[in-house]
Amino acid sequence: MTKRFLVPAIALVAVLAFSYLSRAQERRWPGAVYDSDKNGEKPGAAPRRSLSGIWEPAKSAADGIAANGAKAMPSDGKPEHELPYTSEGRKAFQANKPTYGITQVPAALSNDPMPACNPQGFPRIVLHNYRTSQIVQTDDQVLILYEFNRKWREIWTDGRELPKDPENPGWTTVAGVVPPPEEPRWWGYSVGKWVDDYTFVDVSNGFHDDTWIDNAGRPHSDALQVEETFHRVDADHLELSIRIIDPKIYSKPWVALDKLSLRLQSRHFDIPEMECAPIETAKYDKFFSKPAARAGKAK
Repeated sequence: MTKRFLVPAIALVAVLAFSYLSRAQERRWPGAVYDSDKNGEKPGAAPRRSLSGIWEPAKSAADGIAANGAKAMPSDGKPEHELPYTSEGRKAFQANKPTYGITQVPAALSNDPMPACNPQGFPRIVLHNYRTSQIVQTDDQVLILYEFNRKWREIWTDGRELPKDPENPGWTTVAGVVPPPEEPRWWGYSVGKWVDDYTFVDVSNGFHDDTWIDNAGRPHSDALQVEETFHRVDADHLELSIRIIDPKIYSKPWVALDKLSLRLQSRHFDIPEMECAPIETAKYDKFFSKPAARAGKAK
């Protein structure tokens, strides 16, 4: 293939891969409310110790999408966004081949586990394609239900501790019951507590090895801990932050998400379906990513 056709072919793949992001920016589900809709109206006071409700990014449905990596530290080549890699961490990052960020490759050459519909896990579900979520509180748990791929997490608030050994985790005894040993999980193990009446903090560990931290291929090890903070600002808003702690991969902790504003939606708001379907991925590979990769090799 001549160079005249090579660039358009590769560009077509990039456009199609990005199309789902564009659709998110355009979609407007009935009942969705964003800050731009309120015309300066002041929300009421925050309820005490409550995260319950249906939440969307306050600015727009697309504000939680971060194709080029964690929103607070995108993979864009800027010096201030260079992560504090250890030597092991930099080697692991260079081995990953994402389709976005400074080390991006054509889709057909990527080793990203997610396009094959493998679980993307936490924190990537928040740092990559954060959409609508619903939070449900019980006496012993905070449950978070995510729109993207219709996944959910449980954060235990019953006083248990995190597994001590991330490679062979097992819960501590709770209420006289000794849970069986557990294996590493795609979504990790999470425990949380209220640090004041309006701030809830959870910490997670015990993650599966075959996940990335974000869409730009940022790696993690079995030592990864993720600290997630929810701050209830007022009746209508939550601020969500995420900090990454992994001494094998990063020489110091770093903030991946810094106070993303979420707005409470109506309790009648219908969370749309958004599934990863292998049959659709296969069609995309057949008609677009593989032809584009072949075009890139043609001279």
